[in-house]
Parts: sequence; structure tokens; C-alpha cells
Amino acid sequence: MTQIYTILFDLDGTIVNTAPDLMAAHNHVMKKFGHTQKKLEDIKSLAGKGAWVMMQRSFKEEIKNENIKKEMTKEFIDYYAKNIDRNSKPLKGVIEFLNWAKSKNISMGICTNKQERLAIDLLKKLDMYKYFEYVAGSDTFPFNKPDPRHLTDVIEIIGGDLKKTIMVGDSEVDANSAHNANLPFVLVKDGYTEKSEKEIKHDELIIDFIGFDKVIEKYL
Repeated sequence: MTQIYTILFDLDGTIVNTAPDLMAAHNHVMKKFGHTQKKLEDIKSLAGKGAWVMMQRSFKEEIKNENIKKEMTKEFIDYYAKNIDRNSKPLKGVIEFLNWAKSKNISMGICTNKQERLAIDLLKKLDMYKYFEYVAGSDTFPFNKPDPRHLTDVIEIIGGDLKKTIMVGDSEVDANSAHNANLPFVLVKDGYTEKSEKEIKHDELIIDFIGFDKVIEKYL
């Protein structure tokens, strides 16, 4: 069967609620290196651009010592990798939607600014990896979101059509990626961003994935 459509997804805050495990890793590092720990709801102001940026946003003053940066980043990644699926769960309706999309022969890919190996490991542990033709992380290509090539290269790799593709994400980084690639964008409300839905350009707005098939059917 020929693929009729392609859907690209961000990962954290879009199809999986990873906030509890990201914040656990963040606070582990903060405690070890003598910095202030954060609350779970602080994920909105911290996540979205990788481990170091997440930690850097916690400091009142910028840390410029490269060795300390590397130590803290390594500690974060090591801890997070060991606890990646402890409390992370798919968003409501995600699994049902992925099964529906597969039944319609819709191809799907992941475009995340999480490291590729971590993204794949998380998806495998949540039994979600099987749904995606390709997973592109922050280190898969020499560029990442909001560079449109993060999206367009994945579309090309999985044999999709740029004119028959939509992007789903939860932040302005995802929105800008989609806009830069000339793709329609679906915004998942209350994601890992401080911006409101009114501040993020989007074509569709969803709270979760229950009934999302009806949204996608409009584009098929």
C-alpha cells in the first residue's frame, strides 16, 4: 500500500508526558552540584532545548566553566537514561490514535530535540517505537529544530510528501519548525512552554489525542 499521509511528532510534552522524569534528573544534578531544585510545574520554563539549557535556565547567573557544564550535562544524561521511563506516560488517547493511523497506512516520524538514543530508548520502553518509521533526535543531523531540515529530511527518509505532511508539537520551537518547512501545525495545549496558545502560531489546537483522527481526516 502507498502511504497516504505523513505525521511528524515532537516527543516530550507532545505524545509523552516526560516531565516527572526530566525534573527528577534535573533536581538530582542540582542537588549534587549545590544548586536550587525545582518543582514539577517549572518544566514549562525549563524544558525544550536539551539537558544543558534546561539546567542553565535554573541558574541566576550563567555558568561559563566548560568543564562544569560537561560534568553537569553528563550527570543529567546518565541519571535520566537510567530512569527514563520511571514516571513518563503517553498522553491520553495517543496509543489509540497511533493504532488508527497505522490502520490507515499513515506514515509517522519523530522530530525531537532529545538525544536520538534517549528518544528511541524511551519509545521502546513504552512500547511505542513500533509505530514510527524514523526517529530523529537533536544529534541525528548536523542541525535540529527549529531548522526546517530536521523535519524535511525525515519526510524524505520515510518516503513522504511535503505537501501531504503535518507536524504535531507543544511549543514555539515546534511551531517555528513547521512554519519554516511550510507544514500545517497542530499545537498540543499546555505543553512544555511558557507561551500561551495565542502566542504560538498553529492551524489546529488539541488538548489530548482523543478524537484526533477527526482532525487528521480533514487533511487526508
